[in-house]
Amino acid sequence: MDNQVKQAYEAAKLLYAQHGIDTDEVLEKLAEIKVSVHCWQGDDVKGFLNQDGELTGGISVTGQYPGAATTPAELRADLEQAFSLIPGKHKVNLHAIYTDTDEKVELDQIEPKHYEKWVQWAKAQGLGLDFNPTCFSHEKSSDGFTLSHPDPEIRKFWIDHCKASRRIGAYFGEQLGQTCVTNVWVPDGFKDNPVDRMTPRKRLKDSLDEVFAEKLDPKHSLDAVESKLFGLGSEAYVVGSHEFYMGYGLQNDTLICLDAGHFHPTEVISNKLSSLALFTSGILLHVSRPMRWDSDHVVIMDDELLEIARELVRHDLLSTTHVGLDFFDASINRVAAWVVGTRNTIKALLRAMLEPVDALKAAELQGDYTVRLALTEEFKSYPFGAIWDYYCAQQGVPVREKWISEIKTYEEDVLLQRGKSLV
Repeated sequence: MDNQVKQAYEAAKLLYAQHGIDTDEVLEKLAEIKVSVHCWQGDDVKGFLNQDGELTGGISVTGQYPGAATTPAELRADLEQAFSLIPGKHKVNLHAIYTDTDEKVELDQIEPKHYEKWVQWAKAQGLGLDFNPTCFSHEKSSDGFTLSHPDPEIRKFWIDHCKASRRIGAYFGEQLGQTCVTNVWVPDGFKDNPVDRMTPRKRLKDSLDEVFAEKLDPKHSLDAVESKLFGLGSEAYVVGSHEFYMGYGLQNDTLICLDAGHFHPTEVISNKLSSLALFTSGILLHVSRPMRWDSDHVVIMDDELLEIARELVRHDLLSTTHVGLDFFDASINRVAAWVVGTRNTIKALLRAMLEPVDALKAAELQGDYTVRLALTEEFKSYPFGAIWDYYCAQQGVPVREKWISEIKTYEEDVLLQRGKSLV
């Protein structure tokens, strides 16, 4: 370890110790946190079932940066490169379209064998896997409806797909010894004002009841449901609204997924965590960065990211909250996007863990809002960066911006070579 990094850490450690914060203990706790890194940043949400198909469901990826993964092997190589620059051991979040098989298979017929190479890779890398049914970019979702579709045959197709996805998630959890969260999101909705808002929601509820009817071992598999305010093509009405899924999740003890971009532009998910946590056994997060709205920009160290981290730390919610990422940007190096977003998420959690929470709560309880404000502001300039640098060095990943040169080398040697042999 670089002597300068170590000296800076020791000096910072003494400052934090004055407030009863043991930085060694903090870093031990930080190393236990697993962030679920979304695979779809690496290939612009195309997957490997129907790469030539149109991206639908209100999802749009913009940019033409070279080097997108076009095979499962390329995507795994890119993920390995990203993880070599990110401290800690984490998880990979797969969508159902990311099969790795020579067999032609439909979404309602997928099985664990179609993802076996992912499982073997995750074992070798010491990673966990999460899963998602893919209820978009398919001919049977072309009119904007899936689990709430009025046609019972189409609805059954998507029910069967979600059932198969849950079994695959349970297989992941059993094989890897890490609980797999299988998250259900559907794009169902109307572009213009509907007359009947309730009937599609009743169909969605009935479909979900059928999807979740099979009881799976919670040690291996947990279910989650994800809401959205609106989407492209469903601006007026989304069947799976926040209120719908909050009610469904509370009634059925299903994880409720809060996506940072799936609410009104001035609405934040950080303020929801302490409420939901009182009534649920756990929460799933999709940490993203909305610009204007659900644009899924790469996560940066902004105020909302810090507030999410603070809520998780201050209320001791990390053990029951599954932290995942959800962004996609094809205008920059895709591997670098993973590194920036994941490092920032971990760094925000570290910053929150380095705050004098007990002292702040005590001041607040005593009505001493002067101390609460003053101490909060002073800690914004405490040397958390020295603790972060030490953690990165301790975990064997580049300190500060040194990782950028490694990304550039990987881009030159690997990403820019893709497709050349076809020219």
